[in-house]
Amino acid sequence: MIRKATSTDRPRISEVRLAVRENQLSAASVSKVETTADWIFENATFWVWEEAGAVQGFSVADPRDGTIFGLFIHPDYEGRGLGRALLPLACEDLRAAGFAEAILTTGAGTRAERFYRLNGWEETGRQEDGQIIFRKPL
Repeated sequence: MIRKATSTDRPRISEVRLAVRENQLSAASVSKVETTADWIFENATFWVWEEAGAVQGFSVADPRDGTIFGLFIHPDYEGRGLGRALLPLACEDLRAAGFAEAILTTGAGTRAERFYRLNGWEETGRQEDGQIIFRKPL
């Protein structure tokens, strides 16, 4: 079931984020991401996929800059279409906030890179750290 997250989902959202096999956070970046997530949790909509009584995936957009802040699926639920179902909801939130396109970044050579390419995202460049920058018209 897809629904909007509530404050009680926050711990499980963090668990899902930290459980992913790709795009893992370094110890130094966990605090920065958590601080940003605090702001986003208060000012944006996290969309969650709930199954077996728990959040198994989520998507969220950052309404400050038109980016997809996160699309993460628990490893036990990968490959089941959760990402394809959740990502459009975050994109719609950006469109409703007045953005004409969505931007996101992901690691090169990852399953996420393939996922975004297969779902119509266009590579527009690379960050200094090699992360691919993607865009998609809304």
